[in-house]
Amino acid sequence: MFLLLALLIGVIAGLRAMTAPAAVAWGAALGWFDVSQTPLAIMGYQWTPWIFTLLAVVELITDQLPSTPSRKVPVQFGARIVTGALAGATIGAASSLLFGGLIAGVIGAVIGTYGGAAVRGRLAASFGKDLPAALIEDAVAVIGAVLIVGAVA
Repeated sequence: MFLLLALLIGVIAGLRAMTAPAAVAWGAALGWFDVSQTPLAIMGYQWTPWIFTLLAVVELITDQLPSTPSRKVPVQFGARIVTGALAGATIGAASSLLFGGLIAGVIGAVIGTYGGAAVRGRLAASFGKDLPAALIEDAVAVIGAVLIVGAVA
């Protein structure tokens, strides 16, 4: 169950890189799951969710800008893999499956990056513009992250 949730939070990271670690950090900080005795204890620290939330909000805003590069360019893609790994590992660590969660998070991030780009492209084409597709993707990422983290609890 935890590895599936780690995979799914990785998919969220593929959609919105900072949403996944923000959601996981909130879950850990609120005590929904315990990572305090793991190498990822920092995810449950008081300020961690606030920092990731700020980064997630900035990402949600900048994603709407036409100058924002594709999520498939190396820097963007790499960020999604790293945050997917972090979020997945944190979920895995809550059940003593840190490494398994990390791998599942990476796989999910790759799936979310390519799958999200494909779905968003199709949605944008059907709407005739990108903004509605981007907003739908934002909603899927945020709601999905909350549901996934809630299922870990």
